[in-house]
Amino acid sequence: MWQLKPLLLLLGVLLGALACTVAGDGGMPLVIPITKHMDTLLYSVSAPVAENDQITNHLVLDLSGPIIWSTCPDGYVALGCTSPACIQANRFHPPNCQQTGYGKPDADNPHRCKCTAHPYNPVAGDRASDDMTEFTTSVNATDGKNPLYTVSFVVSTSCAPESLLTGLQWDSVGVVGLASSALALPAQIADTQKVPNKFALCLPSGYSDGVAIFGGGPLFLLPPGSPDVVATLAGDTPLRKHGKSTGYYITADKGIAVNQIQVPLDGYGAAPLLIALSSTTPYTALRSDVYRAFITAFDQATSEMARIKPEMPPFELCYNSTQLGSTRVGYAVPQIDLMLEGGKNWTLFGGNTMVQVYDQTACLAFVQMREENKQYGYGGSPKEAPAVVIGGFQMENNLLVFDVENQRLGFSSLLFGRQTTCSNFNFTMPA
Repeated sequence: MWQLKPLLLLLGVLLGALACTVAGDGGMPLVIPITKHMDTLLYSVSAPVAENDQITNHLVLDLSGPIIWSTCPDGYVALGCTSPACIQANRFHPPNCQQTGYGKPDADNPHRCKCTAHPYNPVAGDRASDDMTEFTTSVNATDGKNPLYTVSFVVSTSCAPESLLTGLQWDSVGVVGLASSALALPAQIADTQKVPNKFALCLPSGYSDGVAIFGGGPLFLLPPGSPDVVATLAGDTPLRKHGKSTGYYITADKGIAVNQIQVPLDGYGAAPLLIALSSTTPYTALRSDVYRAFITAFDQATSEMARIKPEMPPFELCYNSTQLGSTRVGYAVPQIDLMLEGGKNWTLFGGNTMVQVYDQTACLAFVQMREENKQYGYGGSPKEAPAVVIGGFQMENNLLVFDVENQRLGFSSLLFGRQTTCSNFNFTMPA
């Protein structure tokens, strides 16, 4: 499990019974289970409470988060202002955070400077300033088929006030950043374990755990005998930078297609489209100009299908699901293609495009981008915002491989087509 030093709080991952613990001398990828919280639609890893291992709290996953942060107990030790982690932490400032400098005097030692970091809540949009610290954590190594043994290593993290937890699930104590920064979890694992700065993310769609593997692959999902999903991806595309953001972006240089017909886009919404990936956005959000063209195209492509009225905000197109056909990859609705840079399409089928709202009602799970989200990635104006922010629902049961070192994103397409899901990793320790 992901454990804390006795005086430090709550960051880590509970992976079940562990056979042994070894020093972090590296070489093996590490595996972590992922849980979906059905009330908030957020994804998290579990953190046992230090005083009572029967109580489990959670840390929310944030693909755009550059640091790890949580509430901290009395007795933690703050890092100094000249520490490498402090310098890295102060390369990131949340939106509208004007603070400068690396820290403040230590009340117990006025000759010492305590490092200050700036944790950010990606759901509520709140920010804070608090001490940087570190703890020893433990995560299971894996061969891609099972967890094997436990590896312990030191992680740098930021403390945060409890008020920063607003909008997260009720048992959350913080956020695990997965972004392309030195203090995000993938980079810290790569540095301590001497593995590639690369991680495979497979988000679950329900109450069973999904899986993340840090340090590369392979990844084998049940049923037994299935091929390595990492080695059999449907395609890949370059990762792109956007302003000051540490998040992950890709480009659809030919735009979007519905039913294999390209959606006509005019003005600054025309292809190529900048696309962000967000694990804290429940459903894919499209900038207003792109959204209207996309909804019109999907509406026309489904003109023969029975609608449900009135609309069910935030969704605009809803259908009588009893009259929708069913396929191995979800409802029989038009496929949606993101026509990506490099020539590959990320294809979305009914299992990732239609959300079941009621027993007999399924809605197209795409929403119009809100005004407050138009500066996603720290763009200074709506024109600088991504055209699309892919949300968690569209990533569920897709394997995404973030190769940070080589700036590539690999994708499997919906795993239903392979007769498996993200919840089919075997977390049982081998005998």
